[in-house]
Amino acid sequence: MRISVVLMAALLGAPACAAPSAAELGWMAGSWVENRPDGRLTEEVWMQPRGGMLLGMSRSGKGDRIGLFEFMRIAEGVDGRLSLQAQPGGGPPAEFPLVQATGQSATFENPAHDHPTRIRYWRDGAKLMAEIEGKDGAGRMRWSYSPAE
Repeated sequence: MRISVVLMAALLGAPACAAPSAAELGWMAGSWVENRPDGRLTEEVWMQPRGGMLLGMSRSGKGDRIGLFEFMRIAEGVDGRLSLQAQPGGGPPAEFPLVQATGQSATFENPAHDHPTRIRYWRDGAKLMAEIEGKDGAGRMRWSYSPAE
């Protein structure tokens, strides 16, 4: 009994795991491209973490036409936790706090945002995978990026 009480006290007094840092998401860094069979192209670039942030941008389209572009930033907020700020079309940023990070996977969520409410990145070997979805998985879209040449 005494051992379990001591063990419980030690566990309760142990510090919580530290929130991941931007440097721990360095596996996202690189120049990535997805060429779809219908001719659509999506490019995404993430700079190496520096100064507590990763900066990224994305563009997609078909042929010489760009249909969408976005500026992105992953950085610590005032609470010290990471969040992804996305600016589609260069508009005002929408913030998605990091809710889970394990190894080479990161999930950001903002349930109050219209669409998407969830953004997830992960590595699958040499590929960078990305997925967005709305409430209850609505409007799910996925990208499978290869390193750009």
